[in-house]
Amino acid sequence: MGVGPATKDTVYEPVPLWAKIPHGIWLKEATSVAVDSEDHVYVFNRGNMPILVFDPDGNLVDMWGNEDPYRGTELFEDPYGRMMPRFIGSRFMRAHGIFVDHEDNLWLVDDTGCKITKTDKKGTTLLEIGTGTPSPRQGGEPFNRPTDAVIDPKTGDIFISDGYGNSRVHRYDAKGKHIQSWGEPGTDPGQFSLPHNIAMFGDDAVIVCDRENHRVQVFTLDGEFLATWHAHKAVAVCMGRGADTNVYVAEQGPPPVQHGVRNLGHKIQIYDLDGIRQTSFGAPLPGEHPDQFNWLHSVAVDSRGDVYAAEVSYVEVGSKLDPPREVVSLRKWRRARG
Repeated sequence: MGVGPATKDTVYEPVPLWAKIPHGIWLKEATSVAVDSEDHVYVFNRGNMPILVFDPDGNLVDMWGNEDPYRGTELFEDPYGRMMPRFIGSRFMRAHGIFVDHEDNLWLVDDTGCKITKTDKKGTTLLEIGTGTPSPRQGGEPFNRPTDAVIDPKTGDIFISDGYGNSRVHRYDAKGKHIQSWGEPGTDPGQFSLPHNIAMFGDDAVIVCDRENHRVQVFTLDGEFLATWHAHKAVAVCMGRGADTNVYVAEQGPPPVQHGVRNLGHKIQIYDLDGIRQTSFGAPLPGEHPDQFNWLHSVAVDSRGDVYAAEVSYVEVGSKLDPPREVVSLRKWRRARG
């Protein structure tokens, strides 16, 4: 079912004003996005309603994560001793990653909260992994600001990238029992500099966005290094659906010293399984127009080959404006041809 892999002739077109978000619901920024078996789009965000669910046309069909989202914001002290703002009543400390598994359950990664929560589609908690207390920084033990999770559909095993305060991938069984961990800080194969996102790679491997090393790395399910290829500040990765065997990699932008230089990140690159780039989309420079990206953070693909992107646009862009404001952080690109 669905479309085949993209090729060098495949064309993607931006869908302006796709998400129809009602007044009174604030994204702040859409940190991550995932798609279920019915092509419903789940957006994990840092606004007053942490989970928003859209149909493929952008209509809001469900939302949860805050029983009373209209009470404004508060400052709280996170486990690292920092004072942080959040919307009052949110179930999550700081939204970071979302994954929808083969049974349409959701896996929600709270990086500052150092916790991974499995829920059903309506938000009922089914499993929690993590105590909420950070492990020693770069000590290798779970978790110190985890970033993403993916589930092996054959076994239910859980693979978690533990990236901001660690340099590891952790593997758990379906019941949340720790099996193994791999990785350490560094630039050699099998080492990491901020493993930021993880996805299944075929039937028996995982692929990891090694963000600050500007690459992706492929491993067996036991953590054996298999392959790597360059991607500019690779921040997010997902596989296509069904017959679509492509690898979709989102790239963040350049460091401040190179802001304003064209064609440095701010794109979604599409590769085959050998790491050969097939095509890409995104304007040469960042911005809020429909064909641009601000600061990519997550990518997902539906059964029709359409692509959804979430961006940490407030942290990286909006908060630095004078005055600060919410900017575009949720996009859809339609697979128009090929």
